[in-house]
Amino acid sequence: MKKNIVLFILFIFPIVAYLFFATGVNSFMFLPTVTPNIPDLKHWESLNGEQITLENKITILGFTGDNIVYNKGNYFNLNQKIYNKNREFKDFQFVMIAPIGTQGQVKEILKGLSDITDVSKWYFVFAPTNEIQDYYNTLKLKGKLDSHFGTPNVYIIDKKRNLRGRKDKDQYKEGYDTSSPSDLYNEMTDDVKIILAEYRLALKRNNSKRKI
Repeated sequence: MKKNIVLFILFIFPIVAYLFFATGVNSFMFLPTVTPNIPDLKHWESLNGEQITLENKITILGFTGDNIVYNKGNYFNLNQKIYNKNREFKDFQFVMIAPIGTQGQVKEILKGLSDITDVSKWYFVFAPTNEIQDYYNTLKLKGKLDSHFGTPNVYIIDKKRNLRGRKDKDQYKEGYDTSSPSDLYNEMTDDVKIILAEYRLALKRNNSKRKI
């Protein structure tokens, strides 16, 4: 009996542990709401003069600040770890809120991204810095914007404009750090999968009801 226990500890347990951690999927089956019903941003124009909405979209929302080019590595991290893996999902989009006057920097970022990916679901909207701060305050987050009116964090917004994150008793997470590839690859990758799975399941249920 003791021999079997020793063999399990030495050989079987490490393999089971490896398979568990290698999956990279957390134990969450549902991603809680951090802030419900955040305001839409249709009153701000995008780079092409379009009105962008959060309604009925799964959105990765960010605040660029006025030093966009300086932080260009963050956008490439986000593009490679999150955007490219999920951009085929019909209602998935990236929306970055940028201060008015940074349009030139945004064009430079989009040009760099367009060399490696289809940027049709990357949107930048522009607003005065005081309105950006006011909008950020409505998200009711623990984090703050920096002196450039930006943050390296991005946020998951569901189709009903709820900001989603983690509110487990052992872990609170309202945003994901784009300067940290591990944060994007682990927590954010898992949480985006949960949101997309939620809507795929809802779609299947709706389709099943129509067939009845």
